[in-house]
Amino acid sequence: MTSDGTPEFVQYHDRLEQAQPGEAQTAERIAQVMRGYSEAFQGRYHHAVRSVHSKSHGVLIGELDVPGDLPAPLAQGLFAQAGRYPAVMRLSTPPGDILPDSVSTPRALALKVVGPAGQDMVDGHAGEVTQDFLLNNGPVFAAKDASGFLNNQLPIRLTVNAPEELKVAAALGAQVAARVAGGSGPLAGALKQLGGHPYTHPLGETYYSQLPVRWGEYVAKVSLAPVSEPLLALKDQAVKVLGPGRADALRAAVADTIRREGGVWELRAQLCTDPQRMPIEDGSVQWDETLSPFRMVARLTVPPQDTARPDKLVFADDRLSFNPWHALAAHRPLGNAMRARRRVYEMSVQFRREHNDEPIPEPRSGADLPQP
Repeated sequence: MTSDGTPEFVQYHDRLEQAQPGEAQTAERIAQVMRGYSEAFQGRYHHAVRSVHSKSHGVLIGELDVPGDLPAPLAQGLFAQAGRYPAVMRLSTPPGDILPDSVSTPRALALKVVGPAGQDMVDGHAGEVTQDFLLNNGPVFAAKDASGFLNNQLPIRLTVNAPEELKVAAALGAQVAARVAGGSGPLAGALKQLGGHPYTHPLGETYYSQLPVRWGEYVAKVSLAPVSEPLLALKDQAVKVLGPGRADALRAAVADTIRREGGVWELRAQLCTDPQRMPIEDGSVQWDETLSPFRMVARLTVPPQDTARPDKLVFADDRLSFNPWHALAAHRPLGNAMRARRRVYEMSVQFRREHNDEPIPEPRSGADLPQP
């Protein structure tokens, strides 16, 4: 703590990251596993989809408003000065195959902010103007590191070509097991990944980066939290996903809410204050909010619109990519799992480019996004 009682934030330096033996090989193995998923799905759908997060539940066009009075530790990179920037959000769930919503897995939200121009970007992205944040509705990553993530892929690899009916049946079994487990305990996370996530509304969730990024002179994790009353009312609200005509119930629920109400979220940063208790390289550790809470850095406003309009879904699914390495240098991804993601996301977008004959360029202004 400083003399006035405010937290003392860890200054970024290169030694915060510690490369692990064989991590490049691990990243390549993950990329090959993911390519295997892509090849299986491309053969099934006769169209290249993402290796993961293939099914979108809504595409939202809005504006990110950065205030001009942020405290200095928060006023870094994209958030260093006041500004308003076009933004697109894509809601999804993790499976790479496009399954009915009764296979209920954790919710995810990808956010792309367009602008401003002239910022230093991470290596390989010079001249781009986009900042992506990839978020999930849980505060910790599914594994300690990339090696652990690779190990977690074994059950998925064994079932990737299983019939859809078998996956639906397995998901219903996971739902029953999750209720018996009470949503906690060592099996809770695995059950959610297998389709045992509660049938909750995606717009009622708070989403987290789970893994850290550079925050200018500091280090942070990021969250996106609903703040408008209609969204807050959706917390833990159940969505009926079982029964005829309910295969895309989450998409319909999102569309119904945003069409009537629009929505407002806060983008928040949790600055690191202790690299031992808030580690950079271990994604399985939740950063203690009593050491450093999430603090607002921008407001995201989405006006009423049709989030399931076909042209928007095609744009986000086929002509847009989200990647944590679409980033300003001031917000470079950090840690082993993030470093592995770089190779994996490059593979995934290249596969879609090749098989769908789509260029997938990065937007340069709001004019490159669909109209709300």
